[in-house]
Amino acid sequence: MSAKEIQWRQLGACRGLEPSIFYPDDDDEGLDAKAVCEQCSVRVACLEYALVVREKSGVWGGATERERRRMIRQRRRTA
Repeated sequence: MSAKEIQWRQLGACRGLEPSIFYPDDDDEGLDAKAVCEQCSVRVACLEYALVVREKSGVWGGATERERRRMIRQRRRTA
């Protein structure tokens, strides 16, 4: 893990919160996590990380698994 990755992770609004909030059983239950992400100063870095490493589970940067898959498909189409 690079120093840059460590830095944004240390600044996340999710730091210290119960991790289960960010790993809901389905996308519809991710509203609490998304509310935390909405107020986070490193949301964009978190989302970009999840997209680059193809994070398969959880809410990252305010996006659910399904939403990230859609973003990846859109990026492929415009590339």
